[in-house]
Amino acid sequence: MENLFTQKSNLPLAEKLRPTSLGDFIGQEHIVGKDKILRRIIESDRIVPMIFWGPPGCGKTTLAKIIAGRTKSQFVFISAVASGVADLKKIVAEAGDKSQFNQIKTILFIDEIHRFNKSQQDFLLPYVENGTVTLIGATTENPSFQVNAPLLSRARVFHFREQTIPSVAKALKRAISRINLEQADYVSGRSEGPKNKIEISKKALELIANLCEGDLRDAYNALELAIISAEPRDGIIKIDELLAQESIQQKFIRYDKGADGHYDAISALHKAIRASQPDAALHYLARMLEAGEDPLYVIRRLIRCASEDIGMADSQALILATSVLDATRHLGMPEANNAIAQLVIYLSIAPKSRAVDEAYASAKNDVTNSRLEPVPLKIRNASSKIMKDFGFGKDYKMYDKESLLPDNLKGKKYWRG
Repeated sequence: MENLFTQKSNLPLAEKLRPTSLGDFIGQEHIVGKDKILRRIIESDRIVPMIFWGPPGCGKTTLAKIIAGRTKSQFVFISAVASGVADLKKIVAEAGDKSQFNQIKTILFIDEIHRFNKSQQDFLLPYVENGTVTLIGATTENPSFQVNAPLLSRARVFHFREQTIPSVAKALKRAISRINLEQADYVSGRSEGPKNKIEISKKALELIANLCEGDLRDAYNALELAIISAEPRDGIIKIDELLAQESIQQKFIRYDKGADGHYDAISALHKAIRASQPDAALHYLARMLEAGEDPLYVIRRLIRCASEDIGMADSQALILATSVLDATRHLGMPEANNAIAQLVIYLSIAPKSRAVDEAYASAKNDVTNSRLEPVPLKIRNASSKIMKDFGFGKDYKMYDKESLLPDNLKGKKYWRG
């Protein structure tokens, strides 16, 4: 096997260290752990159409390549970024021939499948349906929105999660052990000369594992940069906390303003406020603002929160929320971040009442689902003599105690504050 760090290979360390067996695969225990369904599918070589959905660097492509190494089927790997219908036509034609004449199945792995448009995805439908190809698609985007419903209904979705800090640390330790075992002189790039052993401090390991945001590829890249930039001494390359910090650079905040990260974070912020947890609410606020989210979008949700979850329990909440909206428009960011944080804290610790929200929802339900009987005559607008002659506004009293609801809803209670 080619040494990890010979000059012949320009592959990144993450690619060189990619596991080739389920035994070496790290993370995703909920789907590939012992006796879990995906592991059973792979080990039995009974691959079914699947969508692998998860964040970058969590193992989707790695697992696909492990399947490629185990299956007796023909395995075809393409990226939706660089492929189109012409490529798909060629693949399904060859798959059909192999199935008909050689009884060989074809597994088609499409990386970044969400990059295929609707027509490209639709092209695959009949071939997935009749078994010409067994599709495995990988995507970082929510397949509910990015994969066509007919195609999605023909595949089993497996949700991959971010790698945990212990999983990343385990992978890095394993990588260093492998490097040391092969005794590669990675610094000079020479196959001859002194060999250097890699040593990494506990704090450096923890730092990379923590700051890579569950992206194992990012962690490997940081380790590779640290090894390249380190100065060996007495045959040892030492990676300390400072070198690890320099190698991973500034922490990348994973957040997509147009996808799940956006909606997950705003939902978490609202629910933390509802639960009266200011610390959690501030965390999700900071996560959004520091990733570049539109502060006005956040405040609009907070205004809704002030009415929906606090309402009449503290009527000042709505006033403060609209004031912060105005302040943010005047100040801009980042100067307005404290004003927004102040609002989040206020809403979090304020007394909660959903009476307003429930009252309106109940009234809306009757308007939507009940007969809309005429407005009672005595509270109709009497703006002309004819209207008055017909009884509009007759017997109206300013402080009337009698119900002013339509006849079919008299006695109905919406507001229970």
